[in-house]
Amino acid sequence: MSDADTGARPAPNLFQALKVYLHARVVGMAFLGFAAGLPFMLVGATFTNWLADLGVERAAIGFLSWASMAYSIKFLWAPVVDRLELPILGRLLGRRRSWMLSAQVLIALGLLGMALINPADNLMIVAGLAVITAFGSATQDIAIDAYRVEAVGRERQSAMAATYVAGYRVAMVTALTGALNIVAFANWTLAYGAMALLMTVGMITTLIIREPEARMDRMTAALEQRVIDYLDRTDHNGIRRDLTAWFIGAVICPFADFMKRFGGLAILILLFIATFRVSDIFMGVMAQPFYLDVGFTQTQIGNITGAFGLAMTLAGAFMAGILVARFGVTRMLIFGALMAPATNLIFAWVAIIGPETYGLILAIIGDNITGGLAVGVFIAYLSSLTNSAYTATQYALFSSIMTLPGQFAAGFTGMLADAVDWVWFFIITAGTGIPAIALALVLAWYANPDRINRPGMEG
Repeated sequence: MSDADTGARPAPNLFQALKVYLHARVVGMAFLGFAAGLPFMLVGATFTNWLADLGVERAAIGFLSWASMAYSIKFLWAPVVDRLELPILGRLLGRRRSWMLSAQVLIALGLLGMALINPADNLMIVAGLAVITAFGSATQDIAIDAYRVEAVGRERQSAMAATYVAGYRVAMVTALTGALNIVAFANWTLAYGAMALLMTVGMITTLIIREPEARMDRMTAALEQRVIDYLDRTDHNGIRRDLTAWFIGAVICPFADFMKRFGGLAILILLFIATFRVSDIFMGVMAQPFYLDVGFTQTQIGNITGAFGLAMTLAGAFMAGILVARFGVTRMLIFGALMAPATNLIFAWVAIIGPETYGLILAIIGDNITGGLAVGVFIAYLSSLTNSAYTATQYALFSSIMTLPGQFAAGFTGMLADAVDWVWFFIITAGTGIPAIALALVLAWYANPDRINRPGMEG
């Protein structure tokens, strides 16, 4: 239950809400967010822009968006990242930081490979490198998400989410606007090579920050003790016992813990997570082909999405940290669920008026300010659902569920765009946000996010 609900202490005033951004780990989260956002765009919107620029068919672009599917299935290897300590690096840096650094190196190498190979001649090879880059990026996300939840207490989680989103969006603009401007004066090889070099921002940050500490609460300790007791009653021994214990503790316990804490409401929560960003993901895959189809130039796309989109996203993310501290997660989740699909209708309007600069500016402002706020609030909400004993596994599950339905269905958006005009395309994608709105209202009544008590470390 939140402080406002319990009456234990009054809600923070504006100055106190702003002061949370001065915490060292909150500041550092912005740089880790940058490292996470850079590859996401380079295997996503920037990659599809590159393919569209080469004249690849829209249907093929839609299917190639599945190169980013690693983000949606990362829960499959999250237990390994959660429990396995890497040799040598694990002892030197700690579990979270060693996985971060290893993933960042893999990302840089993948981007460098994409820079050196022309998709026009070797499309499948470049697509394979995009998959490798996405895998490294998804692995980095698992480790960073776990670090973010474990590094500070609950009172700073919304601020951590806000600075993470801010850094993430700066990286997205860098990877799109920066890359497109480099392409305008040089070529795609230099653009992707420069982005590979920028991954050093994440590497340096990882080496500077301290490894977080997480504690196991009594309920979790009792759950793990049941695993030990079960193994004591079996004839398992040696490596078989070790593997069984690891699998149950790393894979089974995180899911059992979540279901035990939330009971029947767990399914409702997972459905809400699965639908919250569907409208955004649907629209996002076809955004770059849409801009080019309408008649905007590469320079217009890069500069407008950069100059206006970045400012509004940072404003939205900054507002998220303050508004959650002031009003709680529940109200802001409902607001975010309402606004995310509503902004898709602005793009339908742009499709009607054509390549007018003011139309694109208004669409980018509306989409990015609401997107920054909604994602910042949603990250804080997902963090509140985790148990610090299973942070990486549970958060990876939540974030995978958040993107998997939309990411899979987005593979068919090219076919949808070919079947209808752009106006109806954006109206249809806006309609996909209705379930999230309904579920947000239901959760506010039956499973109020501001009354969730997160077990584990709270300091």
